[in-house]
Amino acid sequence: MARQKGIIKLKGTIGDITFYKTQDGHLAREKGGIDANRIKNDPAFQRTRENGSEFGRAGKAGKILRTAFRALLLNSADSKMVSRLTQQMVKVIQADTTSVRGLRNVIDGEAELLAGFEFNIRGKLGTSLFAPFVGAIDRVTGNITVDLASFVPLNMIAAPSGTTHFKIISAGAEIDFEAETFVEAHSETAILPWDINATAVISQTNAVTPASTKPLFLALGLEFYQDVNGAMYPLKNGSYNPLSIVKVDSGV
Repeated sequence: MARQKGIIKLKGTIGDITFYKTQDGHLAREKGGIDANRIKNDPAFQRTRENGSEFGRAGKAGKILRTAFRALLLNSADSKMVSRLTQQMVKVIQADTTSVRGLRNVIDGEAELLAGFEFNIRGKLGTSLFAPFVGAIDRVTGNITVDLASFVPLNMIAAPSGTTHFKIISAGAEIDFEAETFVEAHSETAILPWDINATAVISQTNAVTPASTKPLFLALGLEFYQDVNGAMYPLKNGSYNPLSIVKVDSGV
């Protein structure tokens, strides 16, 4: 890999040299690697094909999970979240002890490994919300709930500098990874002051399909705001809003 210099920056391919732009600037590299047809057909690359198949499956599973939680992720995700989620999905798939290599999947894996996943490493739920909460997944009724007893925001929420207000947000999702479909519901409190006054009891219910056999997920997070002359603005465009998967029921 080489860095381009000069006034004129190139993009595209000339001979065996490819010119492209990245966050690190304009770069160039020589075409190389193993022929794609050989990777597809040579028995020596059987493991490569198996790993590629499972990685692709992990990418699709991560995409449907992200899409299910999109309403909350619009304000609560870091730039590397997609790759981090795909890596975690690979671990879920590799936990499948039923299927053969190359055919392992999320359904037969351990979806519970996604519990604790932080969508925003710049603002983690575990280092932001210290108020005790109870998350529950009732598969029979389809209710995915979170409950918080009354708490003092200034004491129990570690907010970034400039915060004056906040919201508690949550979502429940029922995901069919094979059909790539989902059912999602989400909840939020009103915008609350971040001060020494105790909140009311907070109870949120996110309803999905009753008696579903699909994996069910509960996500919980915070959104921070700043009051400027009576108008509420998302603090730093949501850069430090935490959102985490706090409970998973992988299904039957």
